[in-house]
Amino acid sequence: MKRLILFICLAISIFFSSCITNKDLVYLQDKGTVVNDSLALRETSKPYRVQVNDILSIRVKALDEELTSIFNPVETPANTANQGQSSLYFSGFTVDLHGNIKFPILGNINVLGFTIDEIETKVKNELLKQYFKDTAELFVTVKLAGLRYTVTGEVGSTGVYTLYQDRVNIIEALANAGDIGPTGNRKDVLVIRQYPQGQKIHHIDLTDKVAMQSPYYYIQPNDMILVKPLKRKAIGAGQTAFQNLTTVASILSVLVSTYFLTKNL
Repeated sequence: MKRLILFICLAISIFFSSCITNKDLVYLQDKGTVVNDSLALRETSKPYRVQVNDILSIRVKALDEELTSIFNPVETPANTANQGQSSLYFSGFTVDLHGNIKFPILGNINVLGFTIDEIETKVKNELLKQYFKDTAELFVTVKLAGLRYTVTGEVGSTGVYTLYQDRVNIIEALANAGDIGPTGNRKDVLVIRQYPQGQKIHHIDLTDKVAMQSPYYYIQPNDMILVKPLKRKAIGAGQTAFQNLTTVASILSVLVSTYFLTKNL
């Protein structure tokens, strides 16, 4: 009888401890970690510096369009429709292993570690020096050919995604992948980021609004976002109180049946 009571107490403790609560599910909660509330809303975003394998979209404009045609890809209706997709791989400028891009007339231009604004200035200055005159009214625009990132783990749909925006925060990136599931650990999301010296793993708690001050709140190209499962999933506990109640009821039924069968033997 003592064993039966012990098993019952154990089952009840599982029921009360394994439910997934709102604190595990709600993003950007006020946990009192920020003294000045306005600071929590100040999103941290530093200019992105170009890395190896990034693809840049560079467009050159001037008063004489014929002079700029050599620098810009020919835009057909089909090309324009797919410009945000695979065509950028062929028409864009890929940063090679040495940090260079091969640009018409100018040849190799080193862009590794430069921001987009710095690359615009660099390309414009080189064009004015080697090809155009100051009176050409030269205008150069440089953009990343999409923000590519990977999401895996406890999300709606794992995979590699590309968003055509200048800035994307991690919650937007996860929402694009179907959001974190109920059994995903929002308190310890891993961001694997590329650096010139290699990869580094960073942690961010998305249930605390102080995450908006994190340097990893805004994702960067080639980031990998990994969502770990909650321990509740690892032990096979239910996600809701009803699921846990059903599990506990099943366990109790087996225990009681086993107890009376062994008692009657």
